[in-house]
Amino acid sequence: MELDYVKLKQIKPALAGYIREASTLLKPVAFTDEKAIHDVRVLMKKARAALRLISSQLDPEFNNREKYALREVGRIMSTWRETSVFRKTLKDLKKYRPEIFSKLEENEKITSLMTKPGPECLPPGDMQTGLQEIREILNKTGYRIRFEPINNLDPRLLIKELETTYNCVVNNYLLCRNNLKRSNLHELRKRSKDFLYQLWFFRPLNPSVIKQLEKRLDVMTLNLGKYNDLAQLIKALEYKLDIPSNNPALDELVIIIREEQDKYLFKIWPAAYKIFCPGQKLVNILGFRLLMI
Repeated sequence: MELDYVKLKQIKPALAGYIREASTLLKPVAFTDEKAIHDVRVLMKKARAALRLISSQLDPEFNNREKYALREVGRIMSTWRETSVFRKTLKDLKKYRPEIFSKLEENEKITSLMTKPGPECLPPGDMQTGLQEIREILNKTGYRIRFEPINNLDPRLLIKELETTYNCVVNNYLLCRNNLKRSNLHELRKRSKDFLYQLWFFRPLNPSVIKQLEKRLDVMTLNLGKYNDLAQLIKALEYKLDIPSNNPALDELVIIIREEQDKYLFKIWPAAYKIFCPGQKLVNILGFRLLMI
């Protein structure tokens, strides 16, 4: 690039925007919108990633309080999101192998997971309580962010924090390639998303390169997410390999789910290797010099 100086995207307006957008997605009375649940959770992840990026330049008490508050929003909504994902995944599998599901019609767990509430149903009491709690958290967090001095951030400290995030993902990637556990893959996904969401603030430094990197990361984390959803589905089915009385159709269903997981892993590793292979330098991947910021 020919510019001697490039200004990063402002973090405080973006952080406040995440909270504001999440608040608008929460309907005041009934809330059964599965897309809204997903979108709010994504916004919370973006907000937490932004806080991590500026953590070294924030008041520690403010930083810890807001990260905990935003994590609490995600925790409250996690079961709501899982229910809709399990239902959609099982219905997709049923289209692919209907004969297996015909043999599992008496499986109460599968029937329960595949049953969708009617469009006229109000959220259950615990969901309404959770929604009210989330609204209160977002209102308080938005207010505190508004009056917290998050100005004059040192860009060199920001790039240092981004590098810390990147190195963390490199370590997670190395661990996964040597120990393919679900928990390791889940951690790789979470830290990769942190890196993805933090990269957005650095896009002005090299727009074409960073946008392309964001696209690759987005696809990679999406596939990691689908792998994790399938792992959680097997857990929700309460499947146990050591039970000899298993319905053979259930065993076959789990094998098919495992095969789907293998497909997603096959898509993940080439991109992960190019981005996170140990020994690479972050600035070389991003294609800019530190003196530009």
